[in-house]
Amino acid sequence: MISWMQKHNKYLMVTIWIATIAFIGAGFVGWGSYSYGSKVSAIAQVGDVDIKKAKWDMTYSNLYQQYNQMLNGKFDDEQAKKMGLSQQAFKTVESQARLLNLANEFNIIVSDKELAYKIANIKGFQKDGVFNKKIYTSYLSNMRIKANLFEDILKDDIKIDKLLSMLNSDSSSFEQSFLSTAFNISDKIEYQVITPSDINVTISEDGLQKYWKEHKSEYMIPQKYVLDMLWTDTENIVVSALEVKEFYKNNSFNYIEDGGKQLTLEEANSTVTQDLKLKKVKKEAQKKYIAFKKGKIEKSETVTLSVNSLKLTSEIWDEIKNKSINDILKPKIVGDKFVSLKIVNILDTKEMTFEEAKDLATPQYKALLLNESMSKMAENRLKNIKDSNKTIISEYITQKDNSNLEKLNSMENQNFTQKLFISNKEKGIITVRDKIIVYNIINQKISSIDSNNTDMILDTMNQMKKSDFQSSLLEDLENRYETKMYIKGL
Repeated sequence: MISWMQKHNKYLMVTIWIATIAFIGAGFVGWGSYSYGSKVSAIAQVGDVDIKKAKWDMTYSNLYQQYNQMLNGKFDDEQAKKMGLSQQAFKTVESQARLLNLANEFNIIVSDKELAYKIANIKGFQKDGVFNKKIYTSYLSNMRIKANLFEDILKDDIKIDKLLSMLNSDSSSFEQSFLSTAFNISDKIEYQVITPSDINVTISEDGLQKYWKEHKSEYMIPQKYVLDMLWTDTENIVVSALEVKEFYKNNSFNYIEDGGKQLTLEEANSTVTQDLKLKKVKKEAQKKYIAFKKGKIEKSETVTLSVNSLKLTSEIWDEIKNKSINDILKPKIVGDKFVSLKIVNILDTKEMTFEEAKDLATPQYKALLLNESMSKMAENRLKNIKDSNKTIISEYITQKDNSNLEKLNSMENQNFTQKLFISNKEKGIITVRDKIIVYNIINQKISSIDSNNTDMILDTMNQMKKSDFQSSLLEDLENRYETKMYIKGL
């Protein structure tokens, strides 16, 4: 999913287009990296439309939250940087700016009444189904964005929605009948399923060594750091219930669950308590760091860690990588402690010897042999599929009704038929997970149209036409409205 979003990001946010509302709907999650109202100057201009930094910030946060939800809360700043999330966010607001130029040419406007209606119907601003002004103003305050700036951004989103609604065209009856026919094509096939259990793979030492030599660069001992570590623990720090309550009151915005709901003190008590202890012990950690730097205090331990080891956070590793031998890092939080780090030595990456790489290379070499053997078997069986007693004859199958294929589970059935119905080959080979299916279509017919599918077909065709139109529209607008950048890196 992540790779699909990266590839199609240009059109993704136009399809769901209203980034601001999606952001709010996430539950008022504060990522803590932005001050939306602090810099409202333009970061770029597309045609006659300025792209405000606040709009880019909100779009970035929205995309970040979407990826984070898809990865079950395991998305972080390092991954965002590697994926070029900043650039993705800019491409999104750039596309929206092109649409705004067109909307302005059409003299599309948004009234105050329309804006008020939209704000009042955002679920994140409601309590018991009714708009709550206190929640709205609290949101603006927490996000550090002025009401007029937020409402200008929301107006732009509404304007884009009106533009796309005005240009939208539902599918014709011919287009619907064409798609309906495609959905109702039925194939009767003869097929064989080849599984790994059909193959007996023997791994020789010579073969494995040859494979290792050809893939040496894939088997590397990672760069390692020898680190002196000075720990400052919170174990003996005592805090009262009253102190915990007061600390939570002043920092409650930091305690949000994945769905965006703010945790109560009872729900977040252990985390709040630990955070308070860390705050209390911070000065002690700083004093120990100064003494450590002056050589007046000994390290707690020396460890050797592979780069990016999970024993330290990604933020700490980012700092370590920019330091040299004998550099000492200021106290950092690791779990429930502070640690000061001294870089004792840096061990460069190097190729593994055969013996070191053997355990890693063996399963990969086996998988290669298995795949090659299964592919050869599939080619041979395809030539003689009609004459084999291993061949199975199916009932008529469609994209929707495909559950009757023997030796395939429901997911494999679905995957196979999806590939079958987009293939233009009468007979061929299809790989599904760790299985290979050899098939030959022996008959084909168009099943009667199920009236229950009419709405589904209509909706699918409309969505396909809408997506194709928006893609083509954006391509045309790219050449029509020039982008002028005011900052670098986007």
